[in-house]
Amino acid sequence: MQQQIISKLTAELMEAEEKLVPVKPLSVRYPELSVKDSYEIQLEWVQKKLEEGRVVIGKKVGLTSKAMQNMLGVNEPDYGHLLDHMKVTTGSVLSRKDFIKPKVEAEIGFILKEDLSGPNVTYVDVLMATEALVPTLEIIDSRIEDWKIQLVDTVADNGSSARAVIGEPFYEIEQIDLRTLSMTLIKNGEVTATGSGAAALGHPAHAIAWLANKLADYNISLKAGELILPGALSAAIDVDSGDEITAAFGKLGSVTISFRD
Repeated sequence: MQQQIISKLTAELMEAEEKLVPVKPLSVRYPELSVKDSYEIQLEWVQKKLEEGRVVIGKKVGLTSKAMQNMLGVNEPDYGHLLDHMKVTTGSVLSRKDFIKPKVEAEIGFILKEDLSGPNVTYVDVLMATEALVPTLEIIDSRIEDWKIQLVDTVADNGSSARAVIGEPFYEIEQIDLRTLSMTLIKNGEVTATGSGAAALGHPAHAIAWLANKLADYNISLKAGELILPGALSAAIDVDSGDEITAAFGKLGSVTISFRD
């Protein structure tokens, strides 16, 4: 795809994010748009954010669970970048007015102590490079109208990422079996979803290994100190003003966010 169109779509998505007015699906308007084109849009978006003074604090894998793939009609993971303005502390209150049509999903965050560079990263490499685990809620918010997205849409839109709500780090990672670690997602006091670490490509570390190897195609590494999100453990849930969402991860702890007008 021509660089002129890549830049045009990047500008569209940046304006949609700033003004909270979604755009028509890119996949409909540009049926020739490839996944490679979409990653070029995402990387141009990141570059423009860096030029504005933003800082990359991590990366995220999306669409690793069958529930999320089925919900959005895709059949492979994607990834996005986490920037400093996206980080939120557990217990915070966010304004619903800062989002278009937000959803929340629960994830097991990894904080790295070493760089990870593909293409041959394994899940064992990921575990060896991990300093701490952290209970996390990701707020996703598509800049594509009515969440009518194909894989190319969400990739271009930085994995539909909006915020990452971070709990307390847990450093004794050898004490947790990440494959069987349970997650309970609670909305306004009622359980709305459950899951386990195995939902993220069989093991969250597999998802992060996939990410490190995928990023090698663009000469990008996962960096020490970064927060890496390996994907949701259940389908995302809709949220609105007045909602309080908590994800409980057993021994790992919990994380909470509330929405107001």
